[in-house]
Amino acid sequence: MEKTIQKIVAKSIGSYINLLSYVAPKQSLALAYKFFSEPRKGKIKQDRIPKTLQKAIHQKHNLNDQEFQTYHWEGNEEIILLVHGWESNASRWKKLLPYLKKTGKTIIAIDAPAHGFNTDKEFNVLIYSEFINEVVQKYQPKIAIGHSIGGNALAYYQNHYPHQLEKMILLGAPSDFKVIMENYFRLLSLNKKVQEQFKNYVQSRFNIVIEDFSASKFLEETTISGIIAHDQEDIVVLLNEGNKIATAWKTAQFIETKGLGHSMHDADLYQTIVDFIDS
Repeated sequence: MEKTIQKIVAKSIGSYINLLSYVAPKQSLALAYKFFSEPRKGKIKQDRIPKTLQKAIHQKHNLNDQEFQTYHWEGNEEIILLVHGWESNASRWKKLLPYLKKTGKTIIAIDAPAHGFNTDKEFNVLIYSEFINEVVQKYQPKIAIGHSIGGNALAYYQNHYPHQLEKMILLGAPSDFKVIMENYFRLLSLNKKVQEQFKNYVQSRFNIVIEDFSASKFLEETTISGIIAHDQEDIVVLLNEGNKIATAWKTAQFIETKGLGHSMHDADLYQTIVDFIDS
């Protein structure tokens, strides 16, 4: 029932944006981008901090007038960085944390733009990768784990910043921005006029070629070892996206799971990750 309501709401929003594109194209584009880039959930309120994060040390960071937060679980001098996905926050790692703590390493989780305690409203991978780079430069983790779009941001970071990571693990990560964008167009049933405006805006604002903005392309030259895990029944990011990354990233192991969905929570998988980290 809830999914049906969400689809009806999405189609209604799309119909309004389509109608607006004929009489007020700038406003139509602004709305289309707003619904694409502003998460509806994932924020954390000061009076409702998840228990998992209450036990962590909180550290604030400032970068280009943007403030974001990291959460630290202290261990030894070796550090693991955790990068969450869309409409989530650092508390999504609560089921993985007990496994990672067995390694004895320090664990640092990061808030994405427009998530967690961040006050900004817009999320994009470019800003997220800047946050990742700031944390890597400051704490020098050698291992990073990214879920969903957090994995995509890690792939972008690995391609565009000085390589400091030695191992990387991607869980349910999308590869192609083009696929994400087209899924959004399909969800809202946006017309061709809005689609073209949207594509031109994104390419111009971020100075990218949409077809080249792809985790599989970002990782073609990567030589660090890694794990790419993706579930057959993931309906949020289809298995084919994981296959694309695995084909490009020659030094990574591809793990295809079944029955985990997009969350990828699984004791056996987490133990495999710990074994890989300790190897």
